[in-house]
Amino acid sequence: MISAARSELGRYLRTETVGGSILLIAAAVALVWANSPLSDAYFDLRDWQIGPSALHLNLSVGTWAQDGLLAIFFFVAGLELKRELVVGELADRKKALLPIIAACGGVLVPAIIAATVGAGTPGMDRGWAIPVATDIAFALGVLALTGSRIPASARVFLLSLAVVDDLLAIILIAVLFTTSLAMMWILSAIACFAAYWYAQHRRITTPFLYVPLVLLTWYSVHEAGIHATLAGVALGLLTRVRTDPGEEHAPATRLEHRIQPWSAAICVPLFALFASGVPINGDVLGKLFTDRVSLAIILGLLVGKTVGIFGVSWLAIRLGIATKPRNLGLRDMFALSVLGAIGFTVSLLVADLALAGIGDGSEADIAKVAVLVTSLAASLIGSALLLRRGRVHQARAAATDV
Repeated sequence: MISAARSELGRYLRTETVGGSILLIAAAVALVWANSPLSDAYFDLRDWQIGPSALHLNLSVGTWAQDGLLAIFFFVAGLELKRELVVGELADRKKALLPIIAACGGVLVPAIIAATVGAGTPGMDRGWAIPVATDIAFALGVLALTGSRIPASARVFLLSLAVVDDLLAIILIAVLFTTSLAMMWILSAIACFAAYWYAQHRRITTPFLYVPLVLLTWYSVHEAGIHATLAGVALGLLTRVRTDPGEEHAPATRLEHRIQPWSAAICVPLFALFASGVPINGDVLGKLFTDRVSLAIILGLLVGKTVGIFGVSWLAIRLGIATKPRNLGLRDMFALSVLGAIGFTVSLLVADLALAGIGDGSEADIAKVAVLVTSLAASLIGSALLLRRGRVHQARAAATDV
C-alpha cells in the first residue's frame, strides 16, 4: 500500500505542471519572506554556513542549494537531453543543430546589447554576462503550465536550447570569474567522468560504485573552481540510453524515473526559495528603469534573448542549415524564444559575482530585481503567446478529427 502511494506520488510529481507550480510558489514565498518583517530570519537561514571546513565545504545554505541541489536538476536535464540526442527528436543532425545554433544566438545578442547599453558603468566589464542564460527550470515550468496544447517537440527544443545556453553561460563564468583553476582537481574530474563512462560501457549497475563516484565527481568539479552544476549535465550526457537485449529500461530511463520527482519537489523549489529572496524597496524600484546596468539587463534579456534565439533560428532554417522541430511553426518558435528571456538561476549568480561590492552594494540588488522583473514579463508575454498558439493547434486537431 505504501509502495503504491509512493509510486502515485512520483507519477504526480513527474508531471511538469505540478513541478512548475511548486517552483513558482517557492519563488513567490521567497520574495514575500525577504520583504516581510521576518526578512532577517530568511537571510540568516540563507547565509547559515554548514558543511565540513576541512573539505572546503563550509558553505551557506543558499550556496548548497545552488551548487548541490541544482546539480541534481541538471543531471536529470542531461539525461533527457542525451535520450533525445540518441533515440529521440534530436537524433536527426539538422534537428539537433537548431537548438545549438539558437542557444549561441541567445547568448551572443544579449551580451552585445548589455555591453553596449552598460558600457563604462562599474561592474559591466563582466556584468554583460548577466542576461546571457535562460533558466531551464522556470522556462520549462511556464511551458508546462501554459503550453500543454503545443506539440511535444516544443519542450524538446526549449530543453535542448536551455541546456546548451546554460553550458555556455557556465563556461563564461569559468572564464570571467575564476581567478585560478586547480589543475589537479580538473584531472580528477576528468578521471571520474572517464570511470563513470567506463562503468556504463561495462553495464555495471551497483549503486555502491556510482554513489561514491558521483559524489567524488561533483567534489572534484567544485574544487577545480568550475561551477558544480556542470558535473550534473556531464554525468547525464554520459549515461547509457539504449536498452540491451532483455533489458526492460535503459539506465537513463530508470534514473530519470527515480530522481525526477525529488528534483521537481525538493531540489529546484529549494533553490528558488533561496535565490529569489531579493529585497525590494523604493530606491531599488526607482532606479529600475533609469540605472544603466538595470536597463542593460532588461534589454539584454527581453529583447536580446528573443531576437537572438528566434532570429538565428529563422536564419538557420532559411539557409537549410537546420530544420524546424516537428509540427512547430515559426510563431510557435517565437513564443518559445520569448520564454528564453526568462533569466533566473545563472543570471542571479552572475549578478552576485560581477556586482558584489560595487558602489554602496545596491547595484547587485538592482540587477537582481531587473532579472526578476524581466523574467516575470517574459513569462507573462510568453504564456499569452503559448495560450494563443495552443488554441490554434487545438482547432487544427479538431478540424483534422472531423
